[in-house]
Amino acid sequence: MSLRDFLSKQFIDVIEWVEPPDGVLAYRYPMQDREIQNGGKLTVRDAQMAVFVNEGRVGDVFGPGLYTLNTHTLPILTYLMNWDKAFQSPFKSDVYFLVTRLQTNQHWGTPNPITIRDKEFGAVRLRAFGIYTYHVADAKAFYTKVSGTRDIYRVEDLEGQLRNTIVGRISDTFAGSQVPFLDMAANQIALSEKIAGQLKPAFTDLGLVLDSFVVENLSLPDELQKILDQRIGMNMVGDMGRYTQYQVAQSIPVAAANEGGGAAGVGAGLGAGLAMGQAMMDALKKAGSGSGTEGGASGGGGGTAAVSAESKFCLNCGKSIPKVSKFCPNCGQGQP
Repeated sequence: MSLRDFLSKQFIDVIEWVEPPDGVLAYRYPMQDREIQNGGKLTVRDAQMAVFVNEGRVGDVFGPGLYTLNTHTLPILTYLMNWDKAFQSPFKSDVYFLVTRLQTNQHWGTPNPITIRDKEFGAVRLRAFGIYTYHVADAKAFYTKVSGTRDIYRVEDLEGQLRNTIVGRISDTFAGSQVPFLDMAANQIALSEKIAGQLKPAFTDLGLVLDSFVVENLSLPDELQKILDQRIGMNMVGDMGRYTQYQVAQSIPVAAANEGGGAAGVGAGLGAGLAMGQAMMDALKKAGSGSGTEGGASGGGGGTAAVSAESKFCLNCGKSIPKVSKFCPNCGQGQP
């Protein structure tokens, strides 16, 4: 081994981390029992920070730039190691590089539905997922509380901790918001901002900054979603009586297309169903009117019975027509 190789192995003149790979948050510079040359150079590139650690105590922190390592640029380390101003010897220290660029497209989600009390639906189990972005801002706090003395610390090593923190804050936000589920789903931007405001202190405590937080989707479990769909459908239908008439009218052409006795049977069934529905609607209207005496009600009942005995309903338009009519006077449709 040459003298030059021996010297380069024992002393470090230049400290730098050239190409940080994706997914790495912290990297320990390989010392291999070497010492740092007093007056050596430290290169910290954009989106990096360098931390000097002596015997487990965090010393000086450097942002992007080129530095000459001496007692002037290492004031904290000088104090920790009791150096004087004329100190010229090589020294030992651990150097950690931290990546400060944005860690984008980080995914979060609720592994199990969150149970909340909804104003409109009562107890509801809710699912949510989305993305977030963060970066390392406080190198000392991140080294002390997160990465520690590991040779390399990756994004995936922190992922579980951040996801659990997010889910915990989301549960608290949903439980205390008193906002109905349907309003949450319609205002996901405002909801994202509110959750982000509650999450930022937790990120700051770890030496991180939460740059963005997005709620991409709020949903119910499949069985609850089916119930919600049914309820929405009922609200869209509105007047059930009119909806029933519409359904019967839609089915008449299908019944008329059948041949033979099938058509007569289906038509008779539809006519009977329509007559029954009409009679029920008439009874409800009379019951809701609240007018007339017992004699009037009795007379009205006799009139209805008389009309029902002498009339029938058109299979095409549903209008009441004389029982002996072979054609409907309203639409002209032939009658059985």
